[in-house]
Amino acid sequence: MRIRALVLVASGAVALSALAVPSASAATAGPAVTFSNLKVNSGKNIVVGSTSMVTVSATYTVTKPANLSASSFQTGPVLYRGATLSLDSDDLLGGDGPGTCTASSSTVLKCSAKIQFRPKSSDEDIDLVSSEAGTWKLGAVAVNTSNDGITWQGNLGSTHLQRRATLTTDASPEPVKKGKTITVTGKLARANWDTNKYAGYSTQPVKLQFRKKGSSTYTTLKTIKTTSTGTLKTTTTATADGYYRYSFAGTTTTSPVSAAGDFVDVQ
Repeated sequence: MRIRALVLVASGAVALSALAVPSASAATAGPAVTFSNLKVNSGKNIVVGSTSMVTVSATYTVTKPANLSASSFQTGPVLYRGATLSLDSDDLLGGDGPGTCTASSSTVLKCSAKIQFRPKSSDEDIDLVSSEAGTWKLGAVAVNTSNDGITWQGNLGSTHLQRRATLTTDASPEPVKKGKTITVTGKLARANWDTNKYAGYSTQPVKLQFRKKGSSTYTTLKTIKTTSTGTLKTTTTATADGYYRYSFAGTTTTSPVSAAGDFVDVQ
Protein backbone atom coordinates (compact mmCIF):
# COMPACT_ATOMS: atom_id res chain seq x y z
CA MET A 1 0.00 0.00 0.00
CA ARG A 2 1.31 3.43 -0.93
CA ILE A 3 -0.04 6.28 1.18
CA ARG A 4 0.71 9.86 0.30
CA ALA A 5 -1.62 12.21 2.10
CA LEU A 6 -1.34 14.77 4.83
CA VAL A 7 -4.57 15.87 6.39
CA LEU A 8 -5.89 17.38 9.39
CA VAL A 9 -5.64 18.72 12.77
CA ALA A 10 -5.07 22.33 13.59
CA SER A 11 -2.34 21.63 16.09
CA GLY A 12 -0.12 20.37 13.27
CA ALA A 13 -1.36 18.32 10.32
CA VAL A 14 -1.75 14.66 11.09
CA ALA A 15 -0.11 12.39 8.54
CA LEU A 16 -2.59 9.96 7.07
CA SER A 17 -0.51 6.91 7.85
CA ALA A 18 -0.58 3.99 10.19
CA LEU A 19 1.83 5.84 12.48
CA ALA A 20 -0.21 9.01 12.90
CA VAL A 21 -3.86 8.09 12.45
CA PRO A 22 -5.42 6.17 15.35
CA SER A 23 -5.36 2.43 14.81
CA ALA A 24 -8.61 0.51 14.63
CA SER A 25 -7.91 -1.09 18.00
CA ALA A 26 -6.92 2.09 19.83
CA ALA A 27 -9.08 4.81 18.27
CA THR A 28 -12.28 6.16 19.65
CA ALA A 29 -15.12 6.94 17.27
CA GLY A 30 -14.46 9.73 14.82
CA PRO A 31 -16.67 12.80 14.52
CA ALA A 32 -20.32 12.07 13.68
CA VAL A 33 -20.29 13.73 10.27
CA THR A 34 -21.25 12.86 6.72
CA PHE A 35 -19.92 14.19 3.43
CA SER A 36 -21.72 15.06 0.20
CA ASN A 37 -21.36 17.08 -3.00
CA LEU A 38 -17.64 16.33 -3.30
CA LYS A 39 -16.16 17.73 -6.49
CA VAL A 40 -12.44 17.51 -7.26
CA ASN A 41 -10.85 19.68 -9.96
CA SER A 42 -14.32 20.90 -11.00
CA GLY A 43 -15.11 17.36 -12.16
CA LYS A 44 -12.29 17.34 -14.73
CA ASN A 45 -9.55 14.76 -15.05
CA ILE A 46 -6.33 15.47 -13.15
CA VAL A 47 -3.39 15.72 -15.57
CA VAL A 48 0.18 15.65 -14.28
CA GLY A 49 3.40 16.10 -16.25
CA SER A 50 6.81 14.59 -15.65
CA THR A 51 8.23 16.88 -12.95
CA SER A 52 6.03 19.78 -11.83
CA MET A 53 3.63 19.52 -8.91
CA VAL A 54 -0.04 19.96 -9.79
CA THR A 55 -2.45 21.36 -7.20
CA VAL A 56 -6.19 20.99 -7.69
CA SER A 57 -9.12 22.35 -5.70
CA ALA A 58 -11.92 20.37 -4.11
CA THR A 59 -15.26 21.46 -2.68
CA TYR A 60 -17.58 19.44 -0.46
CA THR A 61 -20.34 19.68 2.12
CA VAL A 62 -20.14 18.40 5.70
CA THR A 63 -23.28 17.65 7.68
CA LYS A 64 -22.90 17.41 11.46
CA PRO A 65 -25.03 17.39 14.59
CA ALA A 66 -25.95 20.88 15.79
CA ASN A 67 -24.22 20.26 19.13
CA LEU A 68 -20.94 19.16 17.53
CA SER A 69 -18.48 22.04 17.45
CA ALA A 70 -16.87 22.61 14.06
CA SER A 71 -13.61 23.33 15.87
CA SER A 72 -13.53 19.83 17.37
CA PHE A 73 -12.62 18.13 14.07
CA GLN A 74 -11.05 18.76 10.70
CA THR A 75 -11.76 17.27 7.31
CA GLY A 76 -10.21 16.65 3.93
CA PRO A 77 -10.96 14.92 0.60
CA VAL A 78 -8.97 11.88 -0.54
CA LEU A 79 -8.53 9.77 -3.63
CA TYR A 80 -8.35 6.04 -3.05
CA ARG A 81 -8.29 2.68 -4.77
CA GLY A 82 -9.69 -0.52 -3.40
CA ALA A 83 -13.09 -1.82 -2.35
CA THR A 84 -13.46 0.50 0.65
CA LEU A 85 -11.88 3.68 1.97
CA SER A 86 -9.66 2.99 4.97
CA LEU A 87 -6.02 2.59 5.85
CA ASP A 88 -6.33 -0.78 4.12
CA SER A 89 -7.10 0.88 0.78
CA ASP A 90 -4.68 -0.08 -1.96
CA ASP A 91 -3.72 3.57 -2.41
CA LEU A 92 -4.55 6.87 -0.75
CA LEU A 93 -3.84 10.37 -2.03
CA GLY A 94 -4.77 13.55 -0.23
CA GLY A 95 -3.76 17.12 0.41
CA ASP A 96 -0.98 18.61 2.49
CA GLY A 97 -3.41 20.27 4.86
CA PRO A 98 -7.01 20.21 6.06
CA GLY A 99 -9.98 21.74 4.33
CA THR A 100 -11.36 25.15 5.21
CA CYS A 101 -15.03 25.19 6.20
CA THR A 102 -17.67 27.87 6.62
CA ALA A 103 -20.91 27.23 8.47
CA SER A 104 -24.03 27.78 6.39
CA SER A 105 -26.23 26.57 9.26
CA SER A 106 -25.85 24.92 12.65
CA THR A 107 -25.57 21.53 10.92
CA VAL A 108 -24.04 22.24 7.50
CA LEU A 109 -20.50 23.29 6.61
CA LYS A 110 -19.39 24.32 3.13
CA CYS A 111 -15.76 23.32 2.67
CA SER A 112 -12.89 23.64 0.23
CA ALA A 113 -9.45 22.05 0.12
CA LYS A 114 -6.35 21.60 -2.03
CA ILE A 115 -4.82 18.31 -3.16
CA GLN A 116 -1.22 18.15 -4.38
CA PHE A 117 0.13 15.66 -6.93
CA ARG A 118 3.91 15.35 -7.13
CA PRO A 119 5.66 13.38 -9.88
CA LYS A 120 9.00 14.48 -8.40
CA SER A 121 9.92 15.79 -4.97
CA SER A 122 12.64 15.61 -2.35
CA ASP A 123 10.73 12.78 -0.67
CA GLU A 124 10.25 9.75 -2.89
CA ASP A 125 7.60 8.40 -0.53
CA ILE A 126 5.16 11.07 -1.73
CA ASP A 127 6.08 10.87 -5.42
CA LEU A 128 3.61 9.55 -7.94
CA VAL A 129 4.51 6.38 -9.82
CA SER A 130 3.32 5.63 -13.34
CA SER A 131 1.26 2.63 -12.28
CA GLU A 132 -0.98 4.99 -10.29
CA ALA A 133 -2.39 6.60 -13.43
CA GLY A 134 -6.00 5.66 -14.05
CA THR A 135 -9.32 5.66 -12.23
CA TRP A 136 -9.52 6.68 -8.56
CA LYS A 137 -12.49 6.76 -6.23
CA LEU A 138 -13.29 9.88 -4.23
CA GLY A 139 -13.84 9.98 -0.50
CA ALA A 140 -13.29 12.14 2.54
CA VAL A 141 -12.07 11.82 6.12
CA ALA A 142 -12.70 13.64 9.36
CA VAL A 143 -10.36 13.51 12.36
CA ASN A 144 -10.95 14.61 15.94
CA THR A 145 -8.60 17.44 16.91
CA SER A 146 -7.64 15.29 19.89
CA ASN A 147 -6.11 12.84 17.37
CA ASP A 148 -8.08 9.92 18.82
CA GLY A 149 -10.70 9.20 16.21
CA ILE A 150 -11.23 9.20 12.45
CA THR A 151 -14.31 8.94 10.25
CA TRP A 152 -14.04 7.60 6.69
CA GLN A 153 -16.59 7.96 3.90
CA GLY A 154 -16.02 6.57 0.43
CA ASN A 155 -17.95 6.24 -2.82
CA LEU A 156 -18.36 9.98 -3.28
CA GLY A 157 -17.53 9.83 -6.98
CA SER A 158 -14.53 9.08 -9.15
CA THR A 159 -11.87 10.78 -11.23
CA HIS A 160 -9.04 9.96 -13.60
CA LEU A 161 -5.45 10.72 -12.65
CA GLN A 162 -3.66 11.00 -15.98
CA ARG A 163 -0.14 11.22 -17.35
CA ARG A 164 0.24 14.32 -19.54
CA ALA A 165 0.67 13.60 -23.25
CA THR A 166 2.60 15.50 -25.93
CA LEU A 167 2.20 15.21 -29.70
CA THR A 168 4.09 16.62 -32.68
CA THR A 169 3.33 16.92 -36.41
CA ASP A 170 5.62 17.61 -39.36
CA ALA A 171 4.21 17.62 -42.91
CA SER A 172 6.53 17.72 -45.94
CA PRO A 173 7.50 18.67 -48.56
CA GLU A 174 6.47 22.29 -48.43
CA PRO A 175 5.56 23.74 -50.83
CA VAL A 176 4.11 20.84 -52.81
CA LYS A 177 2.31 20.49 -56.11
CA LYS A 178 -1.38 19.66 -56.06
CA GLY A 179 -1.98 15.93 -56.36
CA LYS A 180 1.44 15.02 -55.06
CA THR A 181 2.14 12.99 -51.91
CA ILE A 182 2.63 14.60 -48.53
CA THR A 183 4.40 12.68 -45.78
CA VAL A 184 3.30 13.45 -42.24
CA THR A 185 5.45 12.38 -39.31
CA GLY A 186 5.09 12.92 -35.58
CA LYS A 187 5.48 11.44 -32.12
CA LEU A 188 3.12 10.74 -29.24
CA ALA A 189 4.76 10.74 -25.82
CA ARG A 190 3.55 10.85 -22.23
CA ALA A 191 4.97 11.64 -18.83
CA ASN A 192 6.73 8.80 -17.04
CA TRP A 193 6.44 9.43 -13.29
CA ASP A 194 9.12 6.82 -12.55
CA THR A 195 11.87 8.47 -14.62
CA ASN A 196 10.47 12.04 -14.62
CA LYS A 197 10.86 12.20 -18.38
CA TYR A 198 8.58 11.86 -21.40
CA ALA A 199 8.58 8.57 -23.31
CA GLY A 200 6.89 7.36 -26.50
CA TYR A 201 3.39 5.91 -26.11
CA SER A 202 3.20 2.77 -28.21
CA THR A 203 0.43 1.22 -30.37
CA GLN A 204 -2.06 4.02 -29.80
CA PRO A 205 -4.64 5.14 -32.40
CA VAL A 206 -4.00 8.69 -33.58
CA LYS A 207 -6.00 10.66 -36.13
CA LEU A 208 -4.43 12.56 -39.00
CA GLN A 209 -6.52 15.69 -39.54
CA PHE A 210 -6.60 18.52 -42.08
CA ARG A 211 -7.90 22.08 -41.85
CA LYS A 212 -8.22 23.97 -45.12
CA LYS A 213 -6.80 27.49 -45.18
CA GLY A 214 -9.53 29.91 -44.12
CA SER A 215 -11.48 27.26 -42.22
CA SER A 216 -11.63 26.78 -38.45
CA THR A 217 -12.56 23.10 -38.55
CA TYR A 218 -10.32 20.04 -38.76
CA THR A 219 -11.48 16.97 -40.70
CA THR A 220 -10.11 13.50 -39.99
CA LEU A 221 -8.37 11.95 -42.99
CA LYS A 222 -7.35 8.62 -41.46
CA THR A 223 -6.39 6.91 -38.20
CA ILE A 224 -3.04 5.19 -37.71
CA LYS A 225 -1.26 3.65 -34.72
CA THR A 226 1.98 4.72 -33.11
CA THR A 227 5.01 2.47 -33.31
CA SER A 228 6.63 0.82 -30.32
CA THR A 229 8.49 4.08 -29.70
CA GLY A 230 5.47 6.34 -30.17
CA THR A 231 6.41 7.62 -33.63
CA LEU A 232 3.91 8.27 -36.44
CA LYS A 233 4.31 8.28 -40.21
CA THR A 234 1.77 8.24 -43.01
CA THR A 235 1.07 9.82 -46.38
CA THR A 236 -1.79 11.77 -47.93
CA THR A 237 -2.48 13.58 -51.19
CA ALA A 238 -2.05 17.35 -51.45
CA THR A 239 -5.35 18.95 -52.42
CA ALA A 240 -5.32 22.52 -51.07
CA ASP A 241 -3.43 24.92 -48.85
CA GLY A 242 -3.99 24.05 -45.23
CA TYR A 243 -2.86 22.65 -41.91
CA TYR A 244 -2.12 19.05 -41.00
CA ARG A 245 -2.07 17.76 -37.45
CA TYR A 246 -2.20 14.56 -35.44
CA SER A 247 -4.83 14.26 -32.70
CA PHE A 248 -4.97 11.74 -29.84
CA ALA A 249 -8.24 11.10 -27.98
CA GLY A 250 -6.56 10.00 -24.76
CA THR A 251 -7.00 6.94 -22.55
CA THR A 252 -7.98 6.35 -18.95
CA THR A 253 -4.33 6.81 -17.94
CA THR A 254 -3.23 9.47 -20.43
CA SER A 255 -4.57 12.90 -21.36
CA PRO A 256 -5.89 13.76 -24.83
CA VAL A 257 -3.75 16.03 -26.98
CA SER A 258 -3.73 17.58 -30.44
CA ALA A 259 -0.57 18.80 -32.12
CA ALA A 260 -0.22 22.29 -33.51
CA GLY A 261 -1.17 22.38 -37.18
CA ASP A 262 1.67 22.33 -39.73
CA PHE A 263 0.87 24.50 -42.79
CA VAL A 264 1.52 23.20 -46.28
CA ASP A 265 1.42 25.47 -49.34
CA VAL A 266 -0.07 23.63 -52.31
CA GLN A 267 0.84 25.03 -55.72
